[in-house]
Amino acid sequence: MAGTDKTQASAHAESGAPAVILVGPQLGENIGMVARAMLNCGLLDLRLVRPRDGWPNPAAEATASGALAVIEGAKVYDELADAVAGLNRVYATTARARDMVKPVLTPRAVASELRAAEAVGDATGFLFGPERSGLDNDDLTFADALVTVPLNPAFSSLNLAQAVLLLGYEWRMAGDATPDRALPTGDSRPATKEELINFLSRLEQALDDMGFFHPVEKRYIMVRNLRNVFQRAEATEQELRTLHGVVSALRGAKLGKGPQD
Repeated sequence: MAGTDKTQASAHAESGAPAVILVGPQLGENIGMVARAMLNCGLLDLRLVRPRDGWPNPAAEATASGALAVIEGAKVYDELADAVAGLNRVYATTARARDMVKPVLTPRAVASELRAAEAVGDATGFLFGPERSGLDNDDLTFADALVTVPLNPAFSSLNLAQAVLLLGYEWRMAGDATPDRALPTGDSRPATKEELINFLSRLEQALDDMGFFHPVEKRYIMVRNLRNVFQRAEATEQELRTLHGVVSALRGAKLGKGPQD
């Protein structure tokens, strides 16, 4: 095993972010793409067990796209037992059924368990196998549970970086408070219902004056449709002021004059 960075290991334990352990990774390019996926999700602790082409590997830096903090902090081990020694829980990824009694979880369920482990100070890790063959059964003996992604049964193959990104993303989202939906309004603010109703009343009056609502018996339907359009629009106060200007301009054009107040 290469020298372990104790400072980095303690930082991992304090942050609670899971380690990413690659067993027998083959191509430096793939390790670099894993590092990029890790940093996307805020994961820094990369552990390599017997990388085929040795370490450090310039090819990894080329595909890491700036994720050098992960590449430079990577630790190398000769044995998987050493790579997982400081962890409390390990989740191994596998795409096929195994003849062993272990819990099998989806990435979303694993993310929930990881956050619960983080809350009590447990150190955790994801375990990934070589690109071609995946983890063997001896590797899986180090895992507390297995992770299987419920993809298309006819084609469920993921490359190494995809698998890391998927699990890292689920872990990140399990602790993320970003609203599911937002409406940035810049320097304005969302219009109040009172402001919107005032605009709609003015618009409807202008349309009445211009004879827009024809036939008259259909007026209530057309008014309702217009109101629904603007209710869906989520207009800002500034946008309503602009629309008031449009109504004024149209009224002025109808009268053959300039924009009216």
